[in-house]
Amino acid sequence: MNIGINGYETVISRFGQEQKTGLVKRTGSSEYVFKLLQNLYQISLQDTSNQFSIFLPDKPGPDLPTETATWKYVVVPKKSIWTLIDLSWYFLSHKLDLDFFISPTHYLPIYCPYPAIISVMDLSYLHFPELFRSKDLWQLKLWTRFSVNKAKRVLTISQASKNDIIKEYGVDKDKVQVTYPGIKDKRLYSSSQARSLKVSSRLSAPNNKSLDMNKILEKYHIKKPYILFVGTIQPRKNIARLVEAFSLLCHSESASERTRNLMQNKSVEKDPSTQPSASLGMTRTSLVIIGRPGWMYEEIYKSPKKYGVDDKVKFLDSVSEEDLPAFYQNALVFILPSLYEGFGLPILEAMQNGCPVITSSVSSMPEAGGEAALYVNPKDAKDIAEKISKVLSDEKLRNNMIVKGYQQVKKFSWEKTARETLKILEEVVNSKQ
Repeated sequence: MNIGINGYETVISRFGQEQKTGLVKRTGSSEYVFKLLQNLYQISLQDTSNQFSIFLPDKPGPDLPTETATWKYVVVPKKSIWTLIDLSWYFLSHKLDLDFFISPTHYLPIYCPYPAIISVMDLSYLHFPELFRSKDLWQLKLWTRFSVNKAKRVLTISQASKNDIIKEYGVDKDKVQVTYPGIKDKRLYSSSQARSLKVSSRLSAPNNKSLDMNKILEKYHIKKPYILFVGTIQPRKNIARLVEAFSLLCHSESASERTRNLMQNKSVEKDPSTQPSASLGMTRTSLVIIGRPGWMYEEIYKSPKKYGVDDKVKFLDSVSEEDLPAFYQNALVFILPSLYEGFGLPILEAMQNGCPVITSSVSSMPEAGGEAALYVNPKDAKDIAEKISKVLSDEKLRNNMIVKGYQQVKKFSWEKTARETLKILEEVVNSKQ
């Protein structure tokens, strides 16, 4: 097959460039497109039956795959709304030998003479329209509907999102198919940690690099013990309610004392370097929130002071990809109490690094967490506080969650995402729908 792919989000950054490398910062849909391309490329090296043309608004960056006989880049300069208009003009003015076109964004070009597939990550713009600028919201509503109706298939990243798309756009359930995303390999263990945690030697740091976790935490002025959140600072992440729940734990002497007693009374001896510091109680425990500011973040930053824990909550907006695993590995627990997620990749990142996970019981998060996570009502601060206390005070539960987390992560890979995408493509072509 001759396959065209919209690679716009791999070269146009909404979040700037990495300081050290100058490479495009990618998250969300841009990370999805980048990883899909990387893995389709790897497949193309083994199976040369498909020809790929990657359409870009600018020359490919150095981190994109190099061209081969079956992998080519087509640069269409950006002059207007690139996917909708610039690509349409290019398709009108060039006769291309394409069997299929994949647009792993919400949109198709207005003019697309080829059978097409689109990817829709989620419908957060309909669930939380107040978080979007009016111009962006109008475009998302109008052009997503147009593209969903025009596409032969719609790919999405969770069953929850599939249900939303079917309900909102009235399309047949067979038209919308779930291809779960993969997960970055963010496992960085020193050799001694790998042995202590009884994980495979392949999880050790690259080139036998010795990781000094404490130095990484010191770099960001973080002290253990701490509870961790990772995600964009915006209202749908429910961070203010997490801060409220944290304050309930901090201000409840009985809860803190109960946690300390339960942890101190454990009779099983463990290597202290691999155990949580929950025995110290909430008086020394902090809440670390890692993420860039998104929309309507001002009130979130004010929430620690509102709930009387401003000296115990630390916001970090510039943690590097290389350092992030250290935060997961040293946290008492990771919590993602979002009101809505397209999928929730930080859940798997935490599990990948041996951190127990608490997350919301709504939207797609149970699909990401499976049986390995503990679930909360995201609208109930008391429930969130109780579940945190439960994980901190129950060593057996905590260890069981860590083991199940390692197993849950194995279900997801970007290679699987790419192969499933190609399979759907072939099914559409063969059925001539």
